[in-house]
Amino acid sequence: MELPDFMSYANRFTPTGFVEKISRIAKRAGAKLVYAALILFYTLQSNKISIKDKAIIVGALGYLISPLDVVPDAIPIAGLGDDLAVLVYVLKKVWVDIDPSVKERAKEKLNDWFDDDEIKEIDELFD
Repeated sequence: MELPDFMSYANRFTPTGFVEKISRIAKRAGAKLVYAALILFYTLQSNKISIKDKAIIVGALGYLISPLDVVPDAIPIAGLGDDLAVLVYVLKKVWVDIDPSVKERAKEKLNDWFDDDEIKEIDELFD
């Protein structure tokens, strides 16, 4: 198996690249995954979180936008399951340090891609 040229994905590791990726996969990924990713993304921009926590957040978000996955994203339903599992794992580790305003900002951003019924899914994020 030939590995992809990771440097060709460098532009995706930017705030703009991240938002573009999320907007492309939002409906397919579901509100839970998008909410978790947005919380981590916004938390990463905060100066209220430790370098250690930022490092694990970068790893989780990098896994989300990476072309390599344990389960390829192109596989329906299961394809983004591993991404969600990684995001939720990291989110649980840093949850107590996340500012409530970050959670609200992420929830507000969901309105760009989801209707109210879909947004209700985020209440079951850790289920």
